[in-house]
Amino acid sequence: MKNVFITAAVLFIALSGVSGQTNSEEIDFFQAIFGSEKKAIVSDFMKLEGESKDSFWSLYDQYEDERKVLGKKRIDLLNKYAENYSSLSDEKMDEIIKSTQTQKKALDKLIDNYYQKVKKTSGSQAAAQFYQLENYFLSVIRLSILESIPVIGEFDL
Repeated sequence: MKNVFITAAVLFIALSGVSGQTNSEEIDFFQAIFGSEKKAIVSDFMKLEGESKDSFWSLYDQYEDERKVLGKKRIDLLNKYAENYSSLSDEKMDEIIKSTQTQKKALDKLIDNYYQKVKKTSGSQAAAQFYQLENYFLSVIRLSILESIPVIGEFDL
């Protein structure tokens, strides 16, 4: 199961973050593929029944809609980094880092907010599982991104 998710995440990142030429329809397509794979993994992991199950999936769908918006912003940041890599001034580096920090904080806050919502409707165990899974997914994605982009100055002679 982990291999399926990792493959989907790497495929998503590799195909969507390759260049600034990625358009909105392609990003939507890759997010849909990634989202369906992810939802299947979450579904296998979460063992909810009745109202808790219905409440969870309703919240999860809302969460995913908000997460996808932030995901597009992350792709935009990666494209900005790729487009400017060879000419990164101190100001441009600072701008990209500040934007990355803002995006990271927004995603972490989103997970925290939905943890609270899931806890209220589906209980602490479901909320903890949601939190654990989302942070696992996020860690895998962040690691994949870091492994696939050059470190600043890596190609300087």
